[in-house]
Amino acid sequence: MRRRSFLCTPLLLPTLALAAPTRPAVAYAPVSRGVELAFPRDHGAHPDFRTEWWYVTGALDSPQADIGFQLTFFRSRPGSAEALRSPLAARQILFAHAALSIPGDRLLHSERAARANLGAGFSSSDCDVHIGAWRMQREERSTGEVFRLQMQSAQFSYDFTLTPAQPLMLQGDGGYSRKGHAPDLASYYVSWPQLQVTGSLVLDGQRQAASGRAWFDHEWSTAILGEGAVGWDWVGINLDDGGALMAFRMRDAQGATVFAHAAWRDAHGRVRQFAADEVAFTPIRNWSSPRSRASYPVQIEIRLGELSVRTRPILD
Repeated sequence: MRRRSFLCTPLLLPTLALAAPTRPAVAYAPVSRGVELAFPRDHGAHPDFRTEWWYVTGALDSPQADIGFQLTFFRSRPGSAEALRSPLAARQILFAHAALSIPGDRLLHSERAARANLGAGFSSSDCDVHIGAWRMQREERSTGEVFRLQMQSAQFSYDFTLTPAQPLMLQGDGGYSRKGHAPDLASYYVSWPQLQVTGSLVLDGQRQAASGRAWFDHEWSTAILGEGAVGWDWVGINLDDGGALMAFRMRDAQGATVFAHAAWRDAHGRVRQFAADEVAFTPIRNWSSPRSRASYPVQIEIRLGELSVRTRPILD
C-alpha cells in the first residue's frame, strides 16, 4: 500500500509552543481527561490555554509530481504581558507559516507574526484565524462545511477550499491526547484526514487550478514537554486506501524516546490505538542544517505493534 510521504514531517514549533511542565505564574487553563469537545465551537480558539495551532499539510496533483503545501497558524499566550494595561500589550500573539515544496528541489516559504487585535485575530466560537490577508476559516455551505485557506506572498499565493470526505478524528481518549506519563502533560487534539483540496495557486506569476488531498490538525494545550524531552517527531499520513495514520514521539537530547503514541483509522472507520511501548521511531537518515547545525530525521521507520511503516521524502 503506497502512502503519501509528504505529510511525514517532523513537527517544528516556535519556542513558545514547547511549554515545559513548570508551574507558571499565569493561571493557564489545564487539560483534563473526560472533557467532551463540542463542534464547531472547539474548532475555534482557546485563549485561556498557553499554546494552540491549526496545522494543514497536503499535496497538489500535477502532471510531473505532487506539489506539497503547508499553512499553519499558531496562537501563543506568553503570560508576561498579563498585568499590562496598554492596548498594545502582547497578551495573545499569532504566528503563521506557509510553504510550497516543488519537484526539482525547490522550496518556497513565507511567514507572518502579529499581536492579536493589531491586524490579526481569532474567533473562539469557530475556526476563523487571520493575520492580515492570511486566513484559515471554516464555512457552512449548502453542500456542507469546508475550510478556506488564503495566503499571499511575493513568491507564491493560494486560495484553497478543503472539503471533508470522512468524519473528524478525535485523537487519544476523545480528544484528550497524552504527551507524557504525567496526566497534565497532554493536549486536546483533533485531526481531519483525507480532506479534498480545490482552488487556485499562483506560482511564478501564473495562476493555475489546484486539486489534491490534505491533513488538518488542531491542537491546544498548556504543558506538553515533560522532564528531559527536547524534541517532538510527528507524522500524519493519508493512506491511499482511504485510511489515516497519526504517530508521534517525544525525544530527549540523545534521541531516545521519552513518550510516544499512534492511532490508525482504516478505510471503514475502525480505529486502533497504540500505546507508548508499542510505538518505535527509528531514524534511517538525518539532515543537518548548515545554519543551525540542528539535525532532523528525513527518513524514518515507525513500528506500531506488529506493523511497520517506512517514510521516504519526495523532496530531498
